[in-house]
Amino acid sequence: MYLSLSRAIVLMIAGACLPTAFAAVVWDESVRGDFSNDGLTPTVISVGLGSNQILGTTGRGTAIDRDYLSFTIPTGSALTAMTELSGTSVGGLVSFIGLQSGPAFTIPPTATDATGLLGWTHYGSTPGRDLLPDMSTPNMGSLGFSRPLGAGTYSFWIQDFNAGSFRYGFDLTIAPAASAVPEPAAFWLALPALAGLGVRRWRQVRR
Repeated sequence: MYLSLSRAIVLMIAGACLPTAFAAVVWDESVRGDFSNDGLTPTVISVGLGSNQILGTTGRGTAIDRDYLSFTIPTGSALTAMTELSGTSVGGLVSFIGLQSGPAFTIPPTATDATGLLGWTHYGSTPGRDLLPDMSTPNMGSLGFSRPLGAGTYSFWIQDFNAGSFRYGFDLTIAPAASAVPEPAAFWLALPALAGLGVRRWRQVRR
C-alpha cells in the first residue's frame, strides 16, 4: 500500500513538471488572415511541445505573395522535424522556404545567394517529407545548423514565384531537448516530504 501510494505521488509530481504536449493548427491563413508580406515585421505565431501546423498560400498575382512568420522554440525544447502536409501544391516543380535566426527576416528577396540565411530548401508536393535535413545543410552561402534546432527565436520566408495561388502546409514538431531531461530542483527537494506524506497516510490506513 505504502509503495503504491508513494509511486503514485512521485508520478503525479513528475507529470506536473513536464510541459504539456499538444497537436494544433497554430495558424491557418484562411481563418486568421494572410501572413505578413514584410520580412521586417513577420507574423508572430505561438508554438509549443507537440504538433504545430501552419497553413497558407503563396504564389504570384499582381505581385508575389511572400509569407513571413516568426516563432520561438521554448527553453528546454527543440524543433525535431518540419513535415510537409498533404494538400501542399506548387506552381512549377518546387517552391522555396528559408530560415533565419532572430525575430525578423532581414535578407532581401532580391538577394543572389543564401548568405545570412540559417538554412533553406525547395519543397514540392511530397507529403510526409521532413524539410529539416536539407534545410540544415549549408548551401549557397547559408550557415547550416545542427539538428534538432534548439531553443530560440527564428523566422521563415515562404514563396512560390509562379502565377497563381498555391496552398502549403507544414507541421513543426517540437519535443523536449535531449539535454533537457526534466529534473527540477524543487521536485527532488520535495521527495523527502512526499515520502513522509506517504508514510503518514499508510499509518492512518493501518489504524
